[in-house]
Amino acid sequence: MTSPPADPRRFVGPGLEPVITGPRPGLTRDRRGRGRRGPMALPGPLSPSSVPRHRSPRDEFDALVGEIVRALEPHFARESEPVDIVVEEAPLLPLDWSEPVPVSVVADQVSPTQLVLYRLPLARSARSARRPDVADAVWEAVLDGLAQVWQVPPESLDPRSR
Repeated sequence: MTSPPADPRRFVGPGLEPVITGPRPGLTRDRRGRGRRGPMALPGPLSPSSVPRHRSPRDEFDALVGEIVRALEPHFARESEPVDIVVEEAPLLPLDWSEPVPVSVVADQVSPTQLVLYRLPLARSARSARRPDVADAVWEAVLDGLAQVWQVPPESLDPRSR
């Protein structure tokens, strides 16, 4: 004799409607472009190796800048003037600012010189928020800033052109 199929509904008390328990059927949606949500995207026993799949845009941008700095490591070892690369969200601008928002700035008043990258203007300067477009915009900003500090042409620093 076969047993009836398990009913996913659980009755909570007399006269109450059944409550469905367990995960929702179907795929989790990417609502509002914030990445996948649900048990598979969170750390825990249901996700592989308990590692979250989703990284915030800030973490993605920092990882991208880290990749670029690692690719330019030979130039940092060769040049005599040290440069710190700093990531900020957005520049603080006066209310009457009418020029385009800067995507980066070289702060040579401090020691060592700092190349400040602004994440939001760089991400929005790429026409779409696709990673290759943002990566190209960040490469251009980093190469232009370092070329300004080290007084060399940006093309001589770019390891992608070789």
